[in-house]
Amino acid sequence: MAADDAGAVLDGGVSVRVPAASRRPHHHDVLLAGGGLAVGVLLWLLHLRGGPPLFGLPAAVTLLALAAMAAAELLRRVAPMAALAVAVPALALDVATGTLVATVLMFTDVVYAAVLYGPPAATRWVPRGSELLTVLITLVTAALWPNPQVVLLCIGIALVTVVPAWTGLMLRNHRDAAEAARLRAEQTALLAEMDRSQAVAGERARMARELHDLVANHLSAIAIHATAAQTLDDPDATRTALGVIRENSVQGLAEMRRLIGLLRDARAGGEEPAATPTLDGLRALVDQARANGATSGLTFVLDDARRPTGPGQAPVPAPVELAAYRIVQESLTNALKHAAPGEVRVRIAHDGPAGPLTVTVRSPHAERPGPRAPGSGAGLVGMRERIALLGGEFDAGPTDGPDGTVWLVRAALPAAGEEGRR
Repeated sequence: MAADDAGAVLDGGVSVRVPAASRRPHHHDVLLAGGGLAVGVLLWLLHLRGGPPLFGLPAAVTLLALAAMAAAELLRRVAPMAALAVAVPALALDVATGTLVATVLMFTDVVYAAVLYGPPAATRWVPRGSELLTVLITLVTAALWPNPQVVLLCIGIALVTVVPAWTGLMLRNHRDAAEAARLRAEQTALLAEMDRSQAVAGERARMARELHDLVANHLSAIAIHATAAQTLDDPDATRTALGVIRENSVQGLAEMRRLIGLLRDARAGGEEPAATPTLDGLRALVDQARANGATSGLTFVLDDARRPTGPGQAPVPAPVELAAYRIVQESLTNALKHAAPGEVRVRIAHDGPAGPLTVTVRSPHAERPGPRAPGSGAGLVGMRERIALLGGEFDAGPTDGPDGTVWLVRAALPAAGEEGRR
């Protein structure tokens, strides 16, 4: 393709980019031009021409037409339309001075190259122009020379103009279709890679949330009670703190084993991973927080206001139960690290099969010089991500209540199953 037409749009919106042609003739074109010129000179020396010159032109002019056609052959790739513009008058001059077969054959190749390597417009008007030229020459010849040999003349002109033009058109269409298929395959591979990258990123985010929720609760309790054991000069309090540390260490290890079991292939490990936490485990979760916060002046209360599931009612979907459990778990962990002494109340409610599952955690809020245990700052981010994935609502922050300022965490999760949404 010419340098001024570096791109072409194919069917289906696929853009084919063809690199700009070199300014120097291709070595194959040099061989074609040189070979055609040598053969033509040899035919002229042997007087193997199509007939005598017309209009009184000298026979040597045939060599001029041959040289012009060889020059056009050199330009067949780098400037195909300029080559065609040179080849047409060169062929007319060759016909008027006796016609060399080498000149005619090089002309057919120039027509073929103009369609194959020329701009997109050439694929439309070169074949049509060759057909029109063949018809006009045949009609004019038949009018001036009524002879049955006009049919043979029409066939010969078609072989020189129409056949190479349509051959170039078919090859160009095939080449463009192959290029379009290659580009579509590259686009498909790119989209697949983008999907894979998004899936990996989503899975890494999910694993980060699970790991944070599993480890933060236990490590926060360990840090709090380790600090208490270091600061209190009381053997009984130290013994109690060490017991809590050991209990949270064991539970943390168990949770880590469960997470590793989820990540590994269960068939390869020979052991099925543990079940996913559900809302039925909230009471044990609150009891654990109550034990962990005994030395912090915190009390923990669970208010389970869910209605019992009736006959024919679908249970809360498992992803919703897991999200609600993790929100309560992270909220209790944050209360252990940041809340002022007082009551931490957890309330969970579900008003019916079509209503949302609401989780509310209230904890006393007061300005503190620092948390009881260090944190990563990713807790609220993880809760927001969980709610966003399920299409729910989430809000967390300080608010004024009847007993003063409290830190309120509220989440509303769509708990309707397939039947409830119909």
